[in-house]
Amino acid sequence: MTRRAGAPWLVLGSAAGVFIVVAAQALAGREIGWTLLALTVVAFLAGRAPSRPAGVVAFGLVMAAIAVSEVLVFDNESIVPELMLPVTFYFAGLALREREAVAARLAEQAKELEAERDAYARLSIRYERARIAAELHDVVAHAISMMVVQASAGQRLAVREPDRVAETFDVIAAASRQAEADLDRLAGLLAQDSSGDDRAHLGLVREIVDTARASGLPITLRISGDASEVSAANAHVALRFVQEGLTNALRYAPGAAVDVTVDARPGSLELAIVNGEPTAPAGLGLGSGRGLTGLRERLGACGGTLQAGPAGEHGWSMRAWIPAAAPAPTS
Repeated sequence: MTRRAGAPWLVLGSAAGVFIVVAAQALAGREIGWTLLALTVVAFLAGRAPSRPAGVVAFGLVMAAIAVSEVLVFDNESIVPELMLPVTFYFAGLALREREAVAARLAEQAKELEAERDAYARLSIRYERARIAAELHDVVAHAISMMVVQASAGQRLAVREPDRVAETFDVIAAASRQAEADLDRLAGLLAQDSSGDDRAHLGLVREIVDTARASGLPITLRISGDASEVSAANAHVALRFVQEGLTNALRYAPGAAVDVTVDARPGSLELAIVNGEPTAPAGLGLGSGRGLTGLRERLGACGGTLQAGPAGEHGWSMRAWIPAAAPAPTS
C-alpha cells in the first residue's frame, strides 16, 4: 500500500526532473537528443500512474519539455515527430493500466463469487439436514406413537381381555411395517436427490387413516374433488400433514373423535384435521414441537400455508392450503 501511494509522486518527480534537465540543456545550447528516450519512459509511466490527475500533470510536463526544446533549440516548427513516440507510449501506459484495473476487478469478483458459492453450499447442507430431520420425524414419530399407544393398551388387555392381545400386536406389527416402508422410501428419495416422492398420491391418505384407526382412534375421513392435478411433490406434503395431525391426536388427545377432510379443488388442495375433547389422559408426554415447525417449512416451500390452534373448548384444529402444482424453481 505504501509503494502504491507513493507512485504518483514518483511519476510527478520524474516528469519534473526531466523537464528541468531538458530546459537547462536547451538554455545552455547543448545537444538534447538523448533526452527523447527519458521523455518517452516518463510518458509511459505517466500513463500507468495509479492516479489519473498525477498522470495527466506528468504527461503535461513531458509535453512542456518537448515544447521548450523545440522553441529554444530546434525552432523548425516541426514538433510532431518529437511528440509521436512519447504520446504513443503514454497511451500504451493508459491501456496497460486499464487492463490491470479490469484484471483486478475480475479477481475481486471471482473471490466474491467463491465466497457466495461456499455460503450457498453451507446453506444447502443445512437445508438438506433440516429436510432429512423433518422426514425422519414424520416417519418415526407417527409409527412410534401408534406402537406406544398399542403397547400400553396391550398391557391393560393382557389382564382384562387376553384374547384381544393378539389384535394389539397385529396393529404394532402393521405400524412397524409401515414405518419400515416409509424409511425405505425416504432412503430412495435421498439416493435420488429428490425433493418429493414421485410415487406419492392422495390415495395413500386412506392407508394412513386406516392404520391410525386400527390403533383405536375414531377417525372420519372425507375426500372430495379431483386429485389428478395434484403433483406428486405436493401430494407428499399433504401426506405428511395428515400423518402429523394424526400423530398429534394420538399423542395429545387419546380417544378423541378426529375428522379428516381432503378437498381437491381446481388449482389447490385444502386439508383439515380437527379433533374433539380427549376421553383419556395423554400418556405419551409432550413432544419437541419440531413436527409443526417442520410441517410449516414444508408447506412454505411448496407455496402453501398452515393454521393450527384450539378448536372449541378442548379440541384442536390443523388446516392447510396447498397449490395443486409444485411451484417453478427460481434462481
